[in-house]
Amino acid sequence: MSAPRYFPLTQVRGLGDLALRWLRGERWEEAAPRQASTVMLVRDGDRGTEVFMLKRVSQMAFAPSMHVFPGGGVDPRDAEAALPWAGPAPDEWAERLGCTAAEAQMFVAAAVREVFEEVGVLLAGPSASAPLVDPHDGSWAGVRDRLVSRDLSLAEVLVERGLVLRSDLIVAKAHWLTPVFEPRRFDTWFFAAVMPGHQVADGETSEAEIAEWVVPRDLLEEYAAGRASLLPPTVVCVEEIADAPSAAAFVRHSDDLPLVMPVIVETPEGPAVRIDA
Repeated sequence: MSAPRYFPLTQVRGLGDLALRWLRGERWEEAAPRQASTVMLVRDGDRGTEVFMLKRVSQMAFAPSMHVFPGGGVDPRDAEAALPWAGPAPDEWAERLGCTAAEAQMFVAAAVREVFEEVGVLLAGPSASAPLVDPHDGSWAGVRDRLVSRDLSLAEVLVERGLVLRSDLIVAKAHWLTPVFEPRRFDTWFFAAVMPGHQVADGETSEAEIAEWVVPRDLLEEYAAGRASLLPPTVVCVEEIADAPSAAAFVRHSDDLPLVMPVIVETPEGPAVRIDA
């Protein structure tokens, strides 16, 4: 077993004070975790595997000014039986994720929907073997906004366009739960996918001030120097991407997918969360 890891909270805006209050005995009602999916979109670059990341705007209630992967909360309609699907079936995903088939479909569909909403990459095509659609021509204008506003569901978009979700192009990498003391909590599945060669990741979302391809080791150096803010799950995932010999090598299902929930602790340097590996 690996030694526990500690992640200081003093640099995370607002969380350090909350953590100290909790550690010193103050209690409040624990927030119910919201189910969410996030996607590590990777490609091969000149300096190794790169990942597309967003720096959230400072006004966000959750993770302000943090570097994050595209993602967000599930839409219950992501579990609709009418959602066109190709690749491993929800039953197979359910066995891998340890949940019901409807929940598994919801998490996978949410991942596909969120990466489309936030960065314009759509893992869907006319069939299980046809090239993926290119969602940047004029006919797609406004579709992402209507998904964000929930005027449309992913199933409605795919049915209208004659497309199927390609579940074979996405893999499960990790499962994290926000610590109990935080006012906003997420039960999040982390997925990964290789960037489609003919599509463009644009990051046109109001939630981000910066959207860019990142060299993982550069970002980790910025984090270590205190010039970049990352939550613990993001740090661990970026480290794994940095160690990957290629994008394709990284986009493999993780053999072990335990639910990881950091534990809040007090250290000589201040409050931190501990991850027991």
